[in-house]
Amino acid sequence: MSTVAPSDWTTRPAPEGPQGWIERATEVAAVLATDAAARDRAGATPYDEVRLLKDSGLVTLLGPVGHGGGGQDWPTAYRVIREVSKADGSIGQLLGYHYLWNWAARLVGTREQWEAVEAEAARQRWFFGGAVNPRDKDVVVRDEGGTLVLSGRKSFSTGSKVSDVTVLEGVLEGTDSHVFAIVPSDSDGLTFHGDWDNIGQRLTESGSVTLDGVRVPWSAAAGYVDKAFRPRVYNTLNVPTIQLVFARFYLGIAAGALETAAVYTRTKARSWLHGGHERAADEPYVIDTYGDLTAKLWAAEALADRVAGEGQRLHDAPDAVTEQDRGEFEVRVAAVKARATEVALEVTNRIFEVTGARSTASAEGLDRFWRNVRTHTLHDPVAYKRREVGRFVLDGALPEPTWYS
Repeated sequence: MSTVAPSDWTTRPAPEGPQGWIERATEVAAVLATDAAARDRAGATPYDEVRLLKDSGLVTLLGPVGHGGGGQDWPTAYRVIREVSKADGSIGQLLGYHYLWNWAARLVGTREQWEAVEAEAARQRWFFGGAVNPRDKDVVVRDEGGTLVLSGRKSFSTGSKVSDVTVLEGVLEGTDSHVFAIVPSDSDGLTFHGDWDNIGQRLTESGSVTLDGVRVPWSAAAGYVDKAFRPRVYNTLNVPTIQLVFARFYLGIAAGALETAAVYTRTKARSWLHGGHERAADEPYVIDTYGDLTAKLWAAEALADRVAGEGQRLHDAPDAVTEQDRGEFEVRVAAVKARATEVALEVTNRIFEVTGARSTASAEGLDRFWRNVRTHTLHDPVAYKRREVGRFVLDGALPEPTWYS
């Protein structure tokens, strides 16, 4: 991968304000875009790409300024995810998940826990992975006095193979209580199998992981005090937050697809021999299609921006979040997820209508945009997101907090 020399970023001051960080993300995206199609075909473990995120400082975006972090908010993080995803959907997903796992200590943990995690993460520029697939319930957490021992398997562990630390989750033996803990990714007993082999998001290292007696102190169990969990409504904000992350890299991938297709249309596409136009870019149906897809994308982005702002108000006052606040926010997020899914699938599919048969050549790599969106949008059925919105409109019903709502 072509890279910017580390001194280009490490010797420059950190970006200032949201726009500065978005511009930094645009610089990172420009590097990733130079060989995105080739890296997608190769499917190699993205060590260099994660180093790029670290060197650029993007991994510290949400961290405390006093410890070297960017001190930015979630609306800025979502914009950064979108910019990176325009060039490479896999790396956009990795960055988005990193932000959530970095924030997970704040969502679930005690103030003492999350302050310690965020400070160290910013100082060391940790990259976070996570093995928290909620559909796998075979990780058992055994209490051995002052130590917890985690054993079992997770089908998915996005980013963990290239991470410094991994968020683990399991069920405390003999109870229904879930335990979250952050551990070094090279911990004894933690094995990442590197078996992610899907049609899209190929560089996300989302393969399975085995936990064979991974030991953590009770003090690492997020949100537990004297072996008892202290719940807050704010704990349940993890789902709408990650769903907004999903929507942002879907829309970023769609934006990248449109930009890449437009360049192809202007420079390589041939006009239809019976259309009466010298350039493909002058074909009325081509112009109409780009206008239609862009309008739909801009509308989805505007909704996502609006809802991100609504969510930030909850993040700014976590102890004041009520069940009503959380439920209404989840409904709004569900609407964003539904529209982002539909728009991204349409954009990444229909770009071929305005680029032509030759654009399907493997060397062009235009198919990666659709493959990436199609793969991840199956994470959870979008019909259930529309149902959340519909039930709220018809009955005023709020979604019950679950692992997916």
